[in-house]
Amino acid sequence: MHAILAPFTVIAHELIGFFGIRSWLDMMAHHDYSPLRTYKGFTGAIGPVLPVLLVVEIVRALFRKSFKGRDYKVIFITYVLNRVLGTFISIAAFAFCVGLFTPYAIFQSRITWYWFLYGYVVWEFGHFIYHYLAHKVRLLWCLHSTHHAPETMNLFVSHAHFFLEAPYADVVRTSVCILLGVSPPLLLIIMFIDGTWGMFIHAGEHLIRDGRLGILNRVILTPSHHRVHHARNPLYIDTNFCNLLNIWDRVFGTLQDQRPETLPEYGITRPWHVGNFWDFYFGELVALGRDVKRAPGLRNKFAYLVMPPGWSHTGNHKTASAARAAFLAGKSQ
Repeated sequence: MHAILAPFTVIAHELIGFFGIRSWLDMMAHHDYSPLRTYKGFTGAIGPVLPVLLVVEIVRALFRKSFKGRDYKVIFITYVLNRVLGTFISIAAFAFCVGLFTPYAIFQSRITWYWFLYGYVVWEFGHFIYHYLAHKVRLLWCLHSTHHAPETMNLFVSHAHFFLEAPYADVVRTSVCILLGVSPPLLLIIMFIDGTWGMFIHAGEHLIRDGRLGILNRVILTPSHHRVHHARNPLYIDTNFCNLLNIWDRVFGTLQDQRPETLPEYGITRPWHVGNFWDFYFGELVALGRDVKRAPGLRNKFAYLVMPPGWSHTGNHKTASAARAAFLAGKSQ
């Protein structure tokens, strides 16, 4: 009997984890809601909000007859695969960086409101570095491109990642924060807030038609900004690298608002077989391997690994920067 029920138990466990209702089930089972007064209890209690919004988003798409199963199929397979491959690697990467770099921190912050503001600005700096490099270094783009491949925007896109991207991101962001004095307890609080907002800004038009969120669009990065980030339009490509605070996009000139006359066209510039998981997950790695194999000389082969996507040893570059510059030059004439 246990053998028969085992698969259903695993499925139930995964559903409970995905919808984030473990804390509520435990509190209801023990008739004890005192954990809501603790940080851990509070974060666990709000866990179901975004998964429920995802269900609302899907239901609204169904009612509007604009739901496409292929938009969710490959992401679902990716989510399941990454649950097996990526979770423990990412946790290990975070713990490794904390242990390695804490002795070299310039100082140690505490959990206060002013240190929180400092820590969040530092976190966004680390996030900008990781995210910028993920778009500008071909090998790192191979890890990140899976996240940009979906051709529609919805909350489930936040789960579309190559399994090695999260460890890479955590190494960069954690190292920057620890070295610049953000204490591990404060960092965990910031990571929770940023992760929650990071999923929310993937909300598509089925959930929030106008993603600018009113006046908030002027002071933080909103779903509208992130729709721009996921767009392949020449005007929008490679912009809005921050997650919540737009400070570093302003500093480095990568902040771009959505324009009413330019609707975002989601996806990557490389043609891929939409709905094909293998192309979705490994396509950019295969394309990189093909370019490296064909490139003459070790210098060119290495250059394909570290130069931006679209770089060519022939000089016929089709990088995002070149496409955006050409578009803006044409608009100015």
